[in-house]
Amino acid sequence: MSMQPVAGTHAGQPSGDRYCRRAGCNSDLNRSCPLELQVRGTGGVVACKSACTAFNRDDYCCRGAHNTPATCPPFQYSRVFKSACPQAYSYAYDDQTSTFTCDNQWPGQTHYDITFCG
Repeated sequence: MSMQPVAGTHAGQPSGDRYCRRAGCNSDLNRSCPLELQVRGTGGVVACKSACTAFNRDDYCCRGAHNTPATCPPFQYSRVFKSACPQAYSYAYDDQTSTFTCDNQWPGQTHYDITFCG
């Protein structure tokens, strides 16, 4: 899946590496999914769970005592996803490398092309 801002629908010139540019991931995460996160079907791996979903632990889910960026660092599982999809959120506090913005003088007027399985 990817999102691409439509030219002419956002204001200003791009500045910085995450301003108004394409974001997305073309990797097949099922192929690199750790065994303990795999959801298997008759044809093999059909999905890859997050560590939070698989283990339901506060440290993986960034909740309880782990609900801040300082107390919820990326774990080995989120690093697997980040390696495959560098622009995508891989855990709750992945803002530094995965937040993309487009400014516009008219709120709500920036348009995006969304592509699934492209």
